[in-house]
Amino acid sequence: MTTNRAALIVLALASLTAIDARPAVAEIYRPWCVQYQGSRSGATNCGFTSYEQCMMTATPGSGAYCVQNPWYLQYGSGERGSDTGGRRARTRPY
Repeated sequence: MTTNRAALIVLALASLTAIDARPAVAEIYRPWCVQYQGSRSGATNCGFTSYEQCMMTATPGSGAYCVQNPWYLQYGSGERGSDTGGRRARTRPY
């Protein structure tokens, strides 16, 4: 009976550690996306902070092209002070 109880405890602990319980994180929107055509038709990667960085991924022959991220345009350019040229809070001299 104690063996069954120990096995049950080990199973419960293993299932709890398998659950990835991380705190929620706000989505960070980048201004440029790569959209793919051809074999990966419809795939999108919006992880680029500059057009040049995007174009390095959308090389000729990859079937990809760069577009501005519509989510970035709609929800703002980094209220959290990102490195993408977003607005920063003014500091007042005291």
